[in-house]
Amino acid sequence: MAEVNQVDRKVLRVLSGEALSPPPAWMMRQAGRYLPEYRATRAQAGSFLDLCYSPDFAVEVTLQPIRRFGFEASILFSDILVVPHALGQDVRFVEGEGPRLDPLHGRAEFERLRAAEDPAVFDHLAPVFETVARLRRELPAETTLLGFCGAPWTVASYMIGGRGTPDLAPARALAKADPALLNALIDRLVAVQTEYLVRQLRAGADAVQIFESHAGTLPEAGSDGADPLARWSFRPISRMIEGIRAEVPGARIIVFARGSGLDGHARVVPETGADAVGVDWAVDLAELRRRLPASTVTQGNLHPDILIEGGEALDEAVDAVLEATRGLPHIFNLGHGITPQTPVAHVERMLARLRGA
Repeated sequence: MAEVNQVDRKVLRVLSGEALSPPPAWMMRQAGRYLPEYRATRAQAGSFLDLCYSPDFAVEVTLQPIRRFGFEASILFSDILVVPHALGQDVRFVEGEGPRLDPLHGRAEFERLRAAEDPAVFDHLAPVFETVARLRRELPAETTLLGFCGAPWTVASYMIGGRGTPDLAPARALAKADPALLNALIDRLVAVQTEYLVRQLRAGADAVQIFESHAGTLPEAGSDGADPLARWSFRPISRMIEGIRAEVPGARIIVFARGSGLDGHARVVPETGADAVGVDWAVDLAELRRRLPASTVTQGNLHPDILIEGGEALDEAVDAVLEATRGLPHIFNLGHGITPQTPVAHVERMLARLRGA
C-alpha cells in the first residue's frame, strides 16, 4: 500500500471517516469510450486485452481522465476478467458485443483451471502490477490510486455462462444442480483475488474496490434456507477482506454491490468489513443514509443517464447527492459506469457544480 506521508489524498481521508465539502470525486469507467483520447489509444493497442496487459497503454488511458478533469482518484485500467484468463480460461472481447469466455459447464472444465497456488497465475497478471507501480509514480501525489477486482460471484457468473446474461441463468442453474462445484469455484476465486488485491496494494494502490456487479441476480435460497446474498456474495467478499488485511493491515476497501437494494446496501459494511459501500443509482441515497450509522462511508449514486441528459436535471441530481450526504463521509461517483455516449461537456458541468457547492 502506497505511503501517503504528508500528501493530502482526499479520498483516503473520506475512507478514514472524514466528511469533506465538497466531497472528492471519481467515476466508475472514467477511462473509457466517452473520451476521444481513449478511443485513439484503444485503436493503437489492438485488442482490448492487449490494452489491459500493456503497461504503456494501460498507464496512458488511466491517466487520461486525471489530466482532463483532475479527479481526486484514479482507478487502474484493467478488467475483472483478467483473473479467469490467468486461471487458464479462454477470454476474448468481441467488438460491439463484450466479453466471451469458453463456458464452465461442469467439473471437467473446472479441473482444467489452474490451481490458486500455480505460479503461472500471477506470472500472467504481472503486467497489471507493473501498471499499478508506474501509475503511482506518474500520478499527481495528491491523487488516490485505486486497484480493483470483481467479486467472486460476479466473476464466477461470467466463467459459467461464457458471457453476461440478464438473469445469469447458467450460474443460477449450476448453483441448483451442483452447489458444491459453485462453492469450489468461488473458493478458488476468493484465494486468487485476495492475493491479486494484496499485490496491487503492495505495488502502490492506496485502496481497492470489489465490484459485485451482479448482486441483484443471485441463486434462490437452497433447501437449507440460507440467505443467497450472504452465502454467495457477502461471505466470500468478507473472506477476501480478512485475507487482504492479514497481509496489508489497514487496507482500505470499497464494496459495490449493484442491485442488492436498500436493505442489501445497508448490510454491505457490517457483513463484509468494507470501509465504504458503493451505492447504485436505484437506491434512495437519502433513505440509505438515514439507515446507516453517521460514520459509514458511502460512494456514488448519481444515475449515469442523468449525466447523459445534462442541463438542469444534472445540476439538481448533483445537488440531491450533496444534500443527502451533507456532513457525512461520502465519495462523489456514479451509481454505475459512465456510458460511451456521455458528452464530455456534461462531465465538466457535473464537476463544476460539485466543486462550486
